[in-house]
Amino acid sequence: MTTTISSREFNRDVSAAKRAAEDGPVVITDHGRRSHVLLTAEEFDRLTGGTEFVGDRLRMPRGEAIDLELPDRTTAELRVPEL
Repeated sequence: MTTTISSREFNRDVSAAKRAAEDGPVVITDHGRRSHVLLTAEEFDRLTGGTEFVGDRLRMPRGEAIDLELPDRTTAELRVPEL
């Protein structure tokens, strides 16, 4: 079940919005127009297929190695555009 609340209501009672998200998406409106949707983490993971985001990697504990594959730099000669 989808619940709709105004941004003012959301700011006034975040806990109620979080409880409502347990039953389904919570649409948050700003001046009568949809602006955000609040989901539980489980529902978000289900919708995104558990995709890992760059931000997830940035929050990794210190000391954990990250294999980062970068493409080789180009050695092509740069051309000056004709004006």
